[in-house]
Amino acid sequence: MKLTTLKKRSEFLRIRGGARCPTPPFVLETKPRDGLPIGTQEPRFGFTVTKAIGGAVERNRIRRRLKAAVAAVAETAARPGHDYVLIARKSALEVSFDALKKDLERAFHRVHHAPAAKPRSKPT
Repeated sequence: MKLTTLKKRSEFLRIRGGARCPTPPFVLETKPRDGLPIGTQEPRFGFTVTKAIGGAVERNRIRRRLKAAVAAVAETAARPGHDYVLIARKSALEVSFDALKKDLERAFHRVHHAPAAKPRSKPT
C-alpha cells in the first residue's frame, strides 16, 4: 500500500486534540477530515521524530520503521477519510518489528473504539 503523507505544519496541528493512544514506541493521534471530495478518501499519515530522540541516522531509521509498520497494517486498520500522526519515541528503534506492528494495530483500534466512560459513583 502506498502511503499518502501529511506535509504541512497546519495539517499536523489540526490533528492535535483528536483521539490519541500512547504506546511505548509511539503516540498515535487521529482526526477525521471534514468536507472531503469523493476521490480523496484514503487515510493520510504524518510522522514526527524529534531531535531529542537522537541524531539524523537514528531519526531516519525510526521514521522508516514506522512507515513500514503503517504500510503493513493500515490497509485493514486505518479508516478512510482520517488523518493520522505518529509521534515517535526512543523505544521505536529497539522494539521488534512484530511488536511494533501489534502496538500499531492496538493503537488504531483504541483511537477508533474509545473505551466507554465509567459511571461515577455518587458521593454519600
